[in-house]
Amino acid sequence: MGIFVKGPAARLDYAVDWSSTTTGGVSIAASDWTVDPVEPAGIAVTATIVAGTRTGATFNGGIAGHVYRIANRITLSDGRIDDRALSVRVEVR
Repeated sequence: MGIFVKGPAARLDYAVDWSSTTTGGVSIAASDWTVDPVEPAGIAVTATIVAGTRTGATFNGGIAGHVYRIANRITLSDGRIDDRALSVRVEVR
């Protein structure tokens, strides 16, 4: 998915389009977001949403100079599981 850059004080929304995975009447039953590494003052997922074939999350915080791996795991209505990940580098802007 690429590397995204955010400021430490920025509160940003990111989304994943799962339309290629949710074909044939399959829908997203659950969505879970994780951040690695987990650290004090690190990036936190503060809100999540599932809207049709898209999932989204709001990210807050982060330590300047650190890179975080943020993953979204979905469970589909037919029981299949899929993951997508992105990297977020925190920089003072």
